[in-house]
Amino acid sequence: MDHVAWRPTRRAVLGAAALLAAPRAARAQSEFPSRPLRWIVNFPPGGAADFLSRSLAERLAPRLGQLVVVENRPGAGGMLGADFVAKSRGDGHVLLASNLASHAISPAIYAAPPYDPAADFTHLALMGTLPQVLAVNPSFPAATVEEFVAEARRRPGGVEYGSGGNGTSNHFLGVMLARATGVPLVHVPYRGSAPALTDTISGQIPAIFESLPTAIGHIRAGRLRAVAVSSRARAAALPDTPSFAERGLPEVEATGWFGVSAPAGLPAIVAERLGAELGAAMASPDIRTRFAEVGVEAGGMSPDEYAAFVRAEAGRWKALAAAHNIRVE
Repeated sequence: MDHVAWRPTRRAVLGAAALLAAPRAARAQSEFPSRPLRWIVNFPPGGAADFLSRSLAERLAPRLGQLVVVENRPGAGGMLGADFVAKSRGDGHVLLASNLASHAISPAIYAAPPYDPAADFTHLALMGTLPQVLAVNPSFPAATVEEFVAEARRRPGGVEYGSGGNGTSNHFLGVMLARATGVPLVHVPYRGSAPALTDTISGQIPAIFESLPTAIGHIRAGRLRAVAVSSRARAAALPDTPSFAERGLPEVEATGWFGVSAPAGLPAIVAERLGAELGAAMASPDIRTRFAEVGVEAGGMSPDEYAAFVRAEAGRWKALAAAHNIRVE
């Protein structure tokens, strides 16, 4: 009798793989979260990333039944904290406030970024989008974009502007403004927003590019004067301040964004759980109101949508960095 070798069909192989994976997936879901979560903010306390992360972590914790502890790990345009998360265990217990700086701009302008913004992370949800604002010390003799540019032309060496660090969108915006107008601007990078704001408010430097949520309290209190915002249209939270595009400078545009990501290799069922819980937390009226008050449009997005968004932003800013010839060695 002839013996015929049995070869499993593709459907049989996939079915067997699914049966084997099912217990692992169920175990991952039942075991998560098994301990408090660490939420890494890759910028210092006091900035937009910190505010958004702490606001959302408060609402995520009861949904998961575990503490969500926010840790600040700033440096290198957000890359230090992002690299820490990229090299952490991908089981869902370490999260990152991924953002425009760490996942689009810094990888585009640094010669050897330590991680891949797409391949080394599991992207979960978009927290929100926000404009940046050019603000000046009230003693600075400029209330409009035109007056700011004229003052920069008048001053020997140009005007200094602060930002939260090299490789941030605010650093980039100063470069965009200088290129668009042909005026000299001197970038003064700080280790985070708080010291940059302190020096602008005290008059140590005359101007700052900063995220609207971080600067808006100082603007409303009169400690800073808003000149223009970087969104295409005016910001609802700052309706009397024009955009650069409105003042004839459409090249000076950048929309900041912050999301939530985890290390690569996160089990799909855990990613789905985290994405769903984050989405539910962000849909709550109190979060949306709290974000809107400081100029943030609350996000959402499924994990797949946010992953596609990060890839698109990384490609866009890589092209912009090349066009403006911006590199940080």
